[in-house]
Amino acid sequence: MADAPASPAAVQFVAVGDPPVRLFGRTARTRAEQVAAKAGLVPAASDDSARARIVADMAYAWDPAWLSELKSHPGSALLLDGKAVMMHLEAGTVRDGFDPAGLTPIDARTATLSYALLRKRDRPFVMPLDPGDPLPVERALYDASYKGVTDLLTLYLWRRPAFWLTRWAAEARMTPNQVSLIGILFCLAAFWAFWNGDYWTGVATGFVFMVLDTVDGKLARCTGQSSRWGDILDHGVDLIHPPFWWWAWLHGLGAAGHQLEEVYKGGLLAVIVGTYVLGRIIEGIFVWRFKMHIHVWRAIDSRFRLITARRNPNMVILVAALAIARPDLGIELVALWSVLSLIFHMVRLAQAEGQAARGRPITSWLDQS
Repeated sequence: MADAPASPAAVQFVAVGDPPVRLFGRTARTRAEQVAAKAGLVPAASDDSARARIVADMAYAWDPAWLSELKSHPGSALLLDGKAVMMHLEAGTVRDGFDPAGLTPIDARTATLSYALLRKRDRPFVMPLDPGDPLPVERALYDASYKGVTDLLTLYLWRRPAFWLTRWAAEARMTPNQVSLIGILFCLAAFWAFWNGDYWTGVATGFVFMVLDTVDGKLARCTGQSSRWGDILDHGVDLIHPPFWWWAWLHGLGAAGHQLEEVYKGGLLAVIVGTYVLGRIIEGIFVWRFKMHIHVWRAIDSRFRLITARRNPNMVILVAALAIARPDLGIELVALWSVLSLIFHMVRLAQAEGQAARGRPITSWLDQS
């Protein structure tokens, strides 16, 4: 890859070696350079000692989080069992090979990092890259892209199936936005099925959309294809569509033989949508006030995120009610759970404000060693 134009102060990324192995549909070197570019580094074809640069041995695979860590620590070296994997060399530093002498060592076996974007604290992986068996590395890269704080379905139920879909999409050279657009079609199909009282069809198409909603983000991170437009598309749809699903579910009750009074249905919808909007506002206030998500303040907040009244946990409630042929009861329980979840988050925001007023810092439990 040719040197990209950049200011002299920009940190370069130099990949040393080009192993004959493909990771998520790309050569290991190409993928590493794409990920490095997303981390704000400038991929370079050769080592220029006049420039600050991160030099990476492509005989190893590593969590992309290490790029940001080394970028913020000039003069450091990431070591695995005493061998240098990556080094951040300052301008004017000349090295013969991967000799970490004189650099501040970072031990990959013991270092733990906090991922603010992915809402987790973890030990990023570093492992030798075996050209004959890339699957363990792909699994590690996929797991590294996963949020640590999310709902129980995303975290547990379809984590493995989504891996194989992500891998297939990468091999097929699909872009994350293409996956998102296919998912939107299933999202619309679920809305239409719910609207007509065909709940099991809606659940099936809805679950396909929910899995693809995981795949597009993982594909973007695993292949270095994340983009602002893709982020807007993905999160925009996530934010907007749930109220429409609940509205369609309520509308379809008549066709399914479980009609409710129109005023009562309107009240349920107002409760579900109102609590959803207020909950999002509370989350926004918490980020604005304390510069972090409410779900990562304390361990209890992260655990509650598994089941809080968002789309996926609400779908668990609806499917459980549908299994006993009571879609009307399901939407009533969703309304009740929405109110209880809102109360929980209102209390948590008030507690954080009270702690801040007493001069006590508000910090995430993920940042505590």
